Amino acid sequence: MTVLIIGFPANAQSSREYIRNAIKKWGQCRNVAITRTNGDVALYGQNGCAEANTPQGLSRAIKQLNNEGEFIDDIQLTERGRWLILYGNNGILWNDIPYSLEQKLREFNNNGEVITSVTFNDSGDWIVISTDYICASDYRIQNWLAEGFDIYGSLWAACITDDGIVAVFEGGYKFLGNIPNDLQTALKKTNLNVYRLKIAGSAWFFADVYGNFRYNM
Repeated sequence: MTVLIIGFPANAQSSREYIRNAIKKWGQCRNVAITRTNGDVALYGQNGCAEANTPQGLSRAIKQLNNEGEFIDDIQLTERGRWLILYGNNGILWNDIPYSLEQKLREFNNNGEVITSVTFNDSGDWIVISTDYICASDYRIQNWLAEGFDIYGSLWAACITDDGIVAVFEGGYKFLGNIPNDLQTALKKTNLNVYRLKIAGSAWFFADVYGNFRYNM
């Protein structure tokens, strides 16, 4: 099913309301990109999308991929307008991401590694998850993830903001820094197999691969 919804609310509050209304209409949502100041995106079904107030380059890329019938798997968007899209069969588009992250993504792509999750912030921190590897911007994050792997099993997803990190493992979660308390509680109580997770200030969203979700936005 293809549903493309493009809107242009005037401010951040109406931007968030716009994607909430889209999610309510769909009844499912498999992923979002949310920010406090730089727009919001929600993804549904094969390539259904609702977006508002996003950077022009990101908006153009989403429209192009949607017109080409590509499956958009994930969108990352920071408060400073940096963005990345995972789509199709290991396709990646980006704007102004950390150079070390760009190098790692090119390396994985050249080696045929299937990239399943990418997250980064405006401070240069990042995590890349593939089917075979977990890589991070520095050894401290790498070691922190390795500790979680030893306890909880495979790393499925992660979210880095300027305030903290959440790592989603097969058997549990790890939290670092300033993570909303209600998100931590919701993750510990949910029966969803969480595959995507996003945070923007006190707002958050998580979902499984089927589009079943929980959020506080």
